[in-house]
Amino acid sequence: MFDAIFKNFALHIHLDASEVERISAVLQVRDVPKHTVLLDAGTTARNVYYVVSGCLRLFYTDENGDEHNISFSPENWWAVDITSFSMQKPAFMSIDALEDTTVCYLSYDAMEQLYQEVPKLERFFRILTQNGLYVYQRRTISNLSETAESRYKRFRKRYPDLELRITQKHIASYLGITPVFLSMLRKRM
Repeated sequence: MFDAIFKNFALHIHLDASEVERISAVLQVRDVPKHTVLLDAGTTARNVYYVVSGCLRLFYTDENGDEHNISFSPENWWAVDITSFSMQKPAFMSIDALEDTTVCYLSYDAMEQLYQEVPKLERFFRILTQNGLYVYQRRTISNLSETAESRYKRFRKRYPDLELRITQKHIASYLGITPVFLSMLRKRM
């Protein structure tokens, strides 16, 4: 079960056998049915999730009750409201499952302990956070300066084949357009 997450760690750090054993001792696994909420806005993020299979989404709900998808986390991606998790403050965003999903996860307390016992994990999560910040900055610039068609092309490149698995309404929300306009874009392309 943990093979995938340790391959993900290996993208940025090398763990020896004792470090793998220590991390494995606190890693947890959960099967998450479709539509299950893992984090509600207003509650504190207690876990950081790694997606083994399925897909999660991170989203914001505005004052009118409209949901705005911030990111998707298919297989081999991580999901967390990083501000809530790292500061242990109420979350601004929510996380739920768009498909039946299996996650490995670490609690905040386990992560803090592992940072002391396996310092390489701090490097891993620093790199992950830096990469995430880069993606969000690029996405912000894209949303401000690119056409909907360009944003859709970028979505397809970033999340290959995901549009075959999730609803058009979720993709449209991510792109900041209506599902009807997305349908017109698809026909044009």
